[in-house]
Amino acid sequence: MTIERISIEVTNRCGKACWFCYNHSQPGGATEWTPDELVAFVRDCAAHGVRAVSFGGGEPLQYDGIFDVLERLRGTLFRSLTTNGLPLDDDVLQRLTVAAPDKVHVSIHFPERRAEVERVVEQVHALDRHGIKSGINLLTARSNLPAAREAAEYVRAAGIGNERIVYLPMRGQDTPTPDELATVAGGQHFQSMTCLMGCGKSPRFCSIGWDKTVAWCSYTKTRAKLPELTHRALRAAVADLGLEFCGGTDGR
Repeated sequence: MTIERISIEVTNRCGKACWFCYNHSQPGGATEWTPDELVAFVRDCAAHGVRAVSFGGGEPLQYDGIFDVLERLRGTLFRSLTTNGLPLDDDVLQRLTVAAPDKVHVSIHFPERRAEVERVVEQVHALDRHGIKSGINLLTARSNLPAAREAAEYVRAAGIGNERIVYLPMRGQDTPTPDELATVAGGQHFQSMTCLMGCGKSPRFCSIGWDKTVAWCSYTKTRAKLPELTHRALRAAVADLGLEFCGGTDGR
């Protein structure tokens, strides 16, 4: 087993507080990570073969140390970040420009809300203008396919093609089928979660939570506490870890 990519939830604090959030994020959320811990842990992982880290939450831009962490890890490995975009004002955009993440994805959680779709498209264009590679995560629920299709068409018409959109199926309930997700993507090649076709472990990826627990993916409830913040402990924690299916209640 060679872990090449890790996802770290730096906090479960998030002002958006979506009802379906797998991380139960909320405005009063917390974190157990200090910037020094994050940097040391990621550097150790990089020294043992991890090539990419993605920072999420919660909302990572509500984590005070995120810019420091990104800057200190520059040149160590590929650094990406996923944000809901709400904190992404001019000041934050300038700080991100200095921190220079390798990629930023902005999420559309409610495709039926045109204001949110338009805001995210403009923010992605703003990131482009500042030289930051960017894209969009489009959350898609089975009960909301028409709105998702309309939002996706708007995004693509704005010059953000499927190569920059990740079509995320709702997890836990209201999960679309792969064919339904393909219709949202306009019948073209598209990007989604690697488990879209079936639940399973990836030997190359694992997720670390805001509470320093580890799992095979961000959505499963099967988690283990990291006994120490090292690559060795990470490998040991996932070695015999199970994986609980997180899809819709109808078995998809």
